[in-house]
Amino acid sequence: MSEDTAHFPPVDPVKTGFKGCCPRCGQGKLFSGVLALKPRCAACGLDYAFADSGDGPAVFVILIVGFIIIGMVLWLEVNYSPPIWLHILLFAPLTIVLSLLALRWCKGILIAMQYRHNAREGRISRD
Repeated sequence: MSEDTAHFPPVDPVKTGFKGCCPRCGQGKLFSGVLALKPRCAACGLDYAFADSGDGPAVFVILIVGFIIIGMVLWLEVNYSPPIWLHILLFAPLTIVLSLLALRWCKGILIAMQYRHNAREGRISRD
């Protein structure tokens, strides 16, 4: 990333992450599948080798989606007391869909933030 000599206007990391676009130009696609990253941007040629979101997106997704789903389950149980099979039928697919969508968004946002702030792995310099 320090070898970047091209001049691109800054893009909003949140909008770019939600759309799944390149964090440098905002045009090329970041993902090749649901969660797999492309090797580089087709529009500006940015190498995505720097992108390592780690477990950060998964932690956010577990906390946010878990809060939403458990709140909905408790609300439904207190107000209507449906059988357990109905809870499973409703909330298992909803949990999976929300988790995949939120994981893609969070991963895109964190990668865009990594690029914007030039985040790198910590190093100890010894003189």
